[in-house]
Amino acid sequence: MVRVWPGAGRTHRAGARFPKAGAAELVATMHTGVVAGSYCFQPARMATSTRASPGEGVRPMLADPQIQAPLGSLTRGITIEAPVERVWPWLVQMGAGRAGWYSYDFIDNGGAPSSWTILPEHQHIAVGDILPALPSADDAFVVHSLDTGRELVLTASSPEGELLVTWDFLLERLSAKRTRLVVRGRIAPGWPGSPSGRRPVELIYRLLARMPKLPMLALARIGHGIMEAKMLRGIKRRAEGL
Repeated sequence: MVRVWPGAGRTHRAGARFPKAGAAELVATMHTGVVAGSYCFQPARMATSTRASPGEGVRPMLADPQIQAPLGSLTRGITIEAPVERVWPWLVQMGAGRAGWYSYDFIDNGGAPSSWTILPEHQHIAVGDILPALPSADDAFVVHSLDTGRELVLTASSPEGELLVTWDFLLERLSAKRTRLVVRGRIAPGWPGSPSGRRPVELIYRLLARMPKLPMLALARIGHGIMEAKMLRGIKRRAEGL
């Protein structure tokens, strides 16, 4: 598979410098303070599990070789009562200013609600495309590789071109009307880099960048877990037509 790395409005072959993604690494491992606070006030967690099975946690995935020795890795999974063909369109239209991230929209979509419909204008995705992590961010996640209808890999890197994050979305057909979505996020030893900007999420990650590694990773894991669990359940509800 050809690996292409976009940057500064153009794409490059694998091995070239990564584009800067100041917002992307903030969302990829993400959103600790305000999310954790709001989560504490949820009346009850949804019953749908987003835990990966032991096998899913150790299975190889397409993005794994990009970060050989990750600082952190988190795998989640959810079972969706819909065929793969009904789930894939919700993945390819993700992104702030697109369909949203199906998570806490006041944090990662500028307060605009994530779409509950398939958006035809965002169904044609290709390697090198940008999926903004935050509104007005054009330096966010980029499509590193994809196996259409099955697997989508997003990456983010520092302004200096260092790969910081991989985010892998895998669809597995369980039956004609049932799909397993497995998602894995991995961060490189250089994460979170040197976050900039004045938006709330960016300020949170500037604080995280100054913390010792262990508490920083613990907070990031909590924040990312909360955001991603809501995203997975959001995808499930939409694909199932609930």
